Formats: sequence, structure tokens, C-alpha cells
Amino acid sequence: MAVKVLILEDNPVARSFLCRVVRESFSDTIVITEAGDLESARKHINLTGGARGLHGVDPFKLILVDLELPDGNGMELLAELVHYPATKIVTTLYSDDDHLFPALQRGADGYLLKEDRFEVLVEELQKIVRGQPPLSPAIARRLLTHFRGNPQEGAAVDSGFSTPFGYATSRPVPIEKPLDHERLTPRENEVLTYLSKGFTIKEIASLMGIKWFTVNDHIKSIYKKLNVSSRAEAAVLASKQGLV
Repeated sequence: MAVKVLILEDNPVARSFLCRVVRESFSDTIVITEAGDLESARKHINLTGGARGLHGVDPFKLILVDLELPDGNGMELLAELVHYPATKIVTTLYSDDDHLFPALQRGADGYLLKEDRFEVLVEELQKIVRGQPPLSPAIARRLLTHFRGNPQEGAAVDSGFSTPFGYATSRPVPIEKPLDHERLTPRENEVLTYLSKGFTIKEIASLMGIKWFTVNDHIKSIYKKLNVSSRAEAAVLASKQGLV
């Protein structure tokens, strides 16, 4: 089955560039839907089950979101899609804190600068299948500087930002804490077992005979059920509680 991607970008040249980046980044069959404004993006998303990607439809698996749009701001869409089962990545020219942190707090799973070279953007997107957050190098450095230099301010931001890729700034959940999460499905247990052994998302997909985006969906569900934000936390908790 093809992987559905939505690219929200009002500049036709930039949109074409991002389409090429996406196609170069993944070996899967990709079906790209393009939108030049928020209204068009929302219409496409409604066709895939609305903001929650309702069961029984085929939701987008990857959404690239520009921030400055003719009919609003991409932040609005991020906030609306907080429960949508897709990897959501901001693609923008803005590298300042006033855009970066609000985007992450609204549920962005990555933050890429369109001014980066084609090869850099491809490499960053490919990190998704390795279980890493796609962040432009300049953005990664800014995050490190922010949290190292402003621990108190960072802590406030931390409470609202974690990603399904194992990168998180929230405090680890104590492993002694009694489990009050939902039970993992057999499929999720299998994914968690492979995660605990250090396999990458792409390797797990190959071993299980499923798409890597499907593995990513399982990981998101596992993190939510176990109340953790990284594969290390999940592995330790699973081992301590005998889940795997």
C-alpha cells in the first residue's frame, strides 16, 4: 500500500522542491497530495477521517506544514491535528524561538528549514525510519543551547513536548511507578520486544512484514499506553514489569 503524504505550502516552487525531497527520502511508494492553503489542507484531511483520522479510512502518514499561509498560520492546523495519526513536520524559513517552540508544543514531530540543501533535508527526513526526530542542524543546535542554557525555562517547555521518535525533553517516568496504562496488543508487544533489542524502525518493519509507518504508529501507541517518551524508557519499563 502506498504511503500518503500531505504537503501544505503556498509557494509553488517550494512545494515542488519539497515533493522531490519526500520522494527521494523514502523507498516506499509515495502518493503526495499538495495544498496551497489551510482550507485546502483541511478538505483533504477531512476525506481521511477528519482531525482524528477515524478508523476505517486511509489517513495521511506524513504531513509537512508551512507556517505562513494565505489564509492563516500552520500553527492552527498543528493544534487541530494533535490526535491525527500522522508524523507532522514543520517546513519553514523561520528558525527563531518564537516559531520553533510553539510549533513543538502544538504537536510538531520535527522542524525543518526549507533553506537547507536538498541532501540535508533528505537525510533529516530519513531519520524518521531510524526512530530519530527530523530536525534541521541549526534547529537541533538551538534546542541544545536553549535547554542547556535555560534549565528553568526549558523545564516549562519540556512538559508539553515529546515525540514518537525517542527524542523528548520531559522528565523520565520513574520505573518503579505502578502501571496504570492500557494493555498492549500482541502486535505492540512484538514491536516493543524488537525496540528493546535495539532494532531500528525500518528493521522492525522488515522483520514483521509491515510498513515502517505502521511500526511508527505502533510505537506512538506504546508510548502513550506506557506513559513514556523514548525507546529507552519503554525498554526499561517493559523489562521491569515483565511486559516482554
